[in-house]
Amino acid sequence: MLRDITIGQHFPGNSLVHRFDPRLKLVLTVAYIVLLFAASNPLGLTLSILFLGVMYKVAKIPVKMIGKSLKPILPIVLFTAVLNLFFVSGEGDPLVHFWFLNIYAEGVRYAVLMAVRVMALIAGTSLLTYTTSPIVLTDAIEQLLKPLGKLHFPVHELAMMMSIALRFIPTLIEETDKIMNAQKARGAQLDTGKMTDRVKALVPVLIPLFISAFRRADELAMAMECRCYRGGTGRTRLKVLRCEKQDYIDLAVCIACFAVILASRLVFPNY
Repeated sequence: MLRDITIGQHFPGNSLVHRFDPRLKLVLTVAYIVLLFAASNPLGLTLSILFLGVMYKVAKIPVKMIGKSLKPILPIVLFTAVLNLFFVSGEGDPLVHFWFLNIYAEGVRYAVLMAVRVMALIAGTSLLTYTTSPIVLTDAIEQLLKPLGKLHFPVHELAMMMSIALRFIPTLIEETDKIMNAQKARGAQLDTGKMTDRVKALVPVLIPLFISAFRRADELAMAMECRCYRGGTGRTRLKVLRCEKQDYIDLAVCIACFAVILASRLVFPNY
């Protein structure tokens, strides 16, 4: 099950989305997240999902990857939807009345919209990591935050930490899967019993996982010191990020699509 989690993974390719400048890709990803909450009506969310589907098609990322990226957050989405379903009140008589719980049509609408919005948010951010390597993503974050360096903000160190954290997510997931299989081979019951028993059974998994994570961190620090890593001051890059003509064309197309989605909220507020 853990092997199906694709958070932080990169799928190399040569599509327009892969070749798109990572700095503009980061900015557009943030703009897309804002757009999901700004154009929160059904028509706006439908257009947002349609735009995201076209981007996945252009990037040639399989549709099943969207499901894998959403699998880890499904419990959170369901929990949020249930809360909105029971605690959002509306006008008129409730659709369902059970004891002290009332379900209104407005609560159903809000629960569905919230669930769709969160899943679109995760799928949109996953597209960024699917089509951008961690090294390129680090350079993009560093250049976008470069103005903060004048305020003595550790821009390079922050970008490096974010890149390392993103890079080690698949590694830790794979390590967790190996530890769980090893514990099951020794007779550990990780998938059976009550919830309290399952939580207690995770202790033999978490302890070696923490030890492995600290060991990997120590090995990484040692490797960086052996290569005379001294931070971002005076460092050069093999590939310097430059915006090409195609990047500006792609940016203009995305801005036009975002404008249409945002206009749908203003022109058709009830749809």
